[in-house]
Amino acid sequence: MTAQLSKKSEAWSARFSEPVSDLVKRYTASVFFDKRLGQFDIEGSLAHAEMLNAQGIITAADYAEIQRGMAQISSEIAAGQFEWLLDLEDVHLNIEKRLTELVGDAGKRLHTGRSRNDQVATDIRLYVRSAIDDIDVLLRDLRLALVKLAEQHADTILPGFTHMQVAQPITFGHHMLAYV
Repeated sequence: MTAQLSKKSEAWSARFSEPVSDLVKRYTASVFFDKRLGQFDIEGSLAHAEMLNAQGIITAADYAEIQRGMAQISSEIAAGQFEWLLDLEDVHLNIEKRLTELVGDAGKRLHTGRSRNDQVATDIRLYVRSAIDDIDVLLRDLRLALVKLAEQHADTILPGFTHMQVAQPITFGHHMLAYV
């Protein structure tokens, strides 16, 4: 599999007599951008492996090996020790190569019944779901801070405005609540 992955990175080279320049590799590769999808790629791959095992497409031993390998890769990514290779273009090929280094043939069977497009769509969906959860927490904290500020300034008077003209007096606290 490692040799096969190396050939994928040489797809352009097969059409030209000279090797691909580093400039072209950097231009076409997304790995340094999409490596943030690493943990989500692992999560999606583990779910896919679970399905393959449940359907009898891969053995329980293969499934266990894939889980073991992915756990190690996840640890390497979290510790900043995972080696992201430009030649492998993206997060998916980098993880796939490392998995096959760790578990051999079991890693090759992981992509049975799954397209690269499906893998990318799943990774992005998992990433966005996680980002939304993070944003929800931040928005809750912002609302709580605004309520606290409003309570502190419940009696702080300031002029209200309507159509850019001074209107009835309001409190700064009530003004802050408008943003909650």
